[in-house]
Amino acid sequence: MNFSKWIGAALGWSFGGPIGAVLGLALGSVVDGMSKGVGSTVYGEHPQQRTQTQPGDFEVSLLILASIVIKADGKQDQRELDFVRNQFVNMYGKERANHAFKLFKEISKQENISTRQVCLQIRQMMQHASRLQLIHFLFGIAKADGLVTETEEHQIHTIAGYLGISHSDYESIKAMFYSSSDSAYKILEIDKAATPEEIKKAYRTMAKKYHPDKVIHLGEEHQKGAEEKFKQVQEAYEHLQKERGF
Repeated sequence: MNFSKWIGAALGWSFGGPIGAVLGLALGSVVDGMSKGVGSTVYGEHPQQRTQTQPGDFEVSLLILASIVIKADGKQDQRELDFVRNQFVNMYGKERANHAFKLFKEISKQENISTRQVCLQIRQMMQHASRLQLIHFLFGIAKADGLVTETEEHQIHTIAGYLGISHSDYESIKAMFYSSSDSAYKILEIDKAATPEEIKKAYRTMAKKYHPDKVIHLGEEHQKGAEEKFKQVQEAYEHLQKERGF
């Protein structure tokens, strides 16, 4: 599959708006005709009617946000770049991953991407479960060099806010990448005073929220990423069962 066919095969709403403008600059003539004039669209904070997010829409959104996070601390760490590439190889296979990484490098060269406008477009067009998956992936990138810097965490927090992710959901995903005495509680979105029954109820709620079937429309490759969140919820619950003895 050549580059132009790859990028055009699975995109929907991301050919328009601020994301379409970023794509147009990254790919030049490949998508210039498709995205011409659409970059001026201004997205607000009140969702319009959503169309089904295509796998390519999620993919491109991920690449743009990843480029923003990686540059947050003023440098691009090779370990973070390798993490992005390896994740794409694992999800898509080598050929498709090579196309994605080529696009990622072109996007990373852009200096004036509006984080807010890109995120508001995603917020309006992408389902909540898919937006949660974006945040999980971004933390994975930031942690790839062994440490999430304060600058990177601040950037992800800003992105989460623009994406309409609640504080509790953000802290839940963040806790999956930090080891602390209350990580399991944060993952399940409860406090340490929770009763066993409240913990069980929270587990059922979070297992439903993070179930891989929530992103089935994005394809099997993205369900694998969702399975990691689901597994961490299960591990948090099992940890509390053992710790609290129920």
